[in-house]
This record gives sequence, structure tokens and C-alpha cells, in this order.
Amino acid sequence: MPKPNHHVFADGTLSRNEGTLRIDTLDGETEYLPVESIDSLYLHGQIDFNTRALGLLNDHGVPAHVFGWKDYYKGSYLPKRGQVSGNTVVEQVRAYDDDRRLAIAQRIIRASIHNMRSNLRYYDGRRGEFGDAISDLAAAKEQVTSIETINELRAVEGNARKAYYRCFDRILRDPFELTKRQYNPPTNEANAIVSFLNGMTYTTCVSAIRKTALDPTVGFVHEPGERRFTLSLDIADIFKPVLADRLVFRLVNRQQITADDFESELDGCLLTESGRMTVLEEFEKLLDETVAHPRLERNVSYKTLVRTDVLSLKKHILTGEEYHATERWW
Repeated sequence: MPKPNHHVFADGTLSRNEGTLRIDTLDGETEYLPVESIDSLYLHGQIDFNTRALGLLNDHGVPAHVFGWKDYYKGSYLPKRGQVSGNTVVEQVRAYDDDRRLAIAQRIIRASIHNMRSNLRYYDGRRGEFGDAISDLAAAKEQVTSIETINELRAVEGNARKAYYRCFDRILRDPFELTKRQYNPPTNEANAIVSFLNGMTYTTCVSAIRKTALDPTVGFVHEPGERRFTLSLDIADIFKPVLADRLVFRLVNRQQITADDFESELDGCLLTESGRMTVLEEFEKLLDETVAHPRLERNVSYKTLVRTDVLSLKKHILTGEEYHATERWW
């Protein structure tokens, strides 16, 4: 069973107390956190910390994901790698630079489109009629295998995602409507919760990649650049429909999240603190849910699904074994 994540919302300080993390809040409360019991640490409040605290996180291989104003993702402190392999990094760069890049990118985009289509098939007849969009996504998935450049591949994926997002207004209970995907800042409630959960999916992928010897800055669909973990962006595209979008639909349609859980500031719309806590609680529950894995022949959690995807990619790069980009089967 994977270790749980731990989220800190309060403002205060993070320090080391021998072999334990100590969190002192501005409200005068103190929490002791056994670092060996957590997978990743999420800092949502204004937290001061020093090198001793970072050293303890590093010793136990625990990444810390830092969020700023209104929970905008700011960055991650990544500990030293549990696995270090120059050969893996070299082969990853070679794969980026030869014909393997296109093949890997095709697998990623096919899985992403498949998972978007799976969501529409689930809600077809439940929240509307989505036959045309389902057919468009099926055609886009098949088109991917014949594409010969990364730019064309990204264009197909972008068009598929637009067709997918156009269905959100019918899936979501009123008054939620996406209208169109907008962020930095999100312009309405639906965009706000999608952006927030996309960020959580991305950090989940960052943590999973860090547990391997793969370099998170060398992606295959997204171009490597400054200040971006492009491989994490690639893997997140596969899992956004599975981890973020399905949870958005569930929370909104079951009225676990309502318009009262949002606030508008500076021409943008963001979740309130209580809204973020509700969403995160359900996100962590989802990560722990299990499904029967036909290839592994055992039940695995959603968090493990992300890790097996990354490990499959690593094996493909090193040995040529088939890369099993995760396509929803359950």
C-alpha cells in the first residue's frame, strides 16, 4: 500500500525535531509528523523552513510541493534520487533525440484521448448526448498513429481536448459551466476547480517520476524548457481525465462542492480554503482507491497506476519493452 501524502494548510514554521518533522502554526498549535510515514509533503500555507528540515526530507526521499497565493503551484523541493543511473538519463535523452520520441509521444497522446473519450462514454445518456464528440475522439485517437511530427501530434491532441471540454457544460450541474478552458487566473468556478486538480495531478506525477532514475525535465510531447518538468506534463496529460476531470464531475454533481466554495478576486475565480480542503480530501481518497490490474494481476491504487506508467516508460527506454501508457479499462 503506498504511503499517504500530507497537506499543511496553516501558516507557520517547519523544522526538524531529531528524526521527526515539527510544524508550529501561527495559532500556537504544534504537530509532530513522522517523515518516514508520508509519501509527499504539500505546503499550502505560508511556511518558513530551514536546511535541517530539508535535510530530513532528503534523507527519507520525501518531496515537498509548495503552493503560493490561493494555492497556485509554485514549485517543488525534490530530494536526492533514490535511484541514480547515468545510463538511464543518457538513454532518455537519446530517445528524445531519435525516432523513439515520436513513438512514445504517440502512446501518451493516444492514452490521453482514450481517457477523455472514456469519460464521455460514461456520461453519455446520463448527463447528455455525446455521440458526436465520442466519435471525434475515436477518430483523433486513430489519427495519432499516422502522424509523423510532434507539432502535428500536439495539434491533434489540442483539437481533441477542445471537443472534450465543450461537453463539460452539459456534464456539470448548474450553475457550473466551463465555457472554454481558461487559467492564469481561472475565470469561473469550473475552470478554478479543473486548474486546481490539474495541479494536484501534475505534482503526483512529479513525485512518481522522482522515484525513478528518469529526468523529469526531458519530456517527449512537451518541449524541454526552463523551469518546467516536461516529462511530468506528459504523464499528467494521461491522468488528468482519470484523476482530475472525473473528480470534478463527481464533486460538482453530488454537490459536495457548490458555488459558495469559490471567491472572485483580481478578475479571477479561486477555491476558498474550505473548498480546497474538501477537494483535497476527496483527491487523496481517489488516489487510494484500487482497481484490478489485468497485466499485473492484482489490485492497485490510482497512485500506483501513475508509478507503473512511469516505470513502464523507463523499461521501454532502457530495454525496448512495450510502453503501456495507461488507458482506462475499468
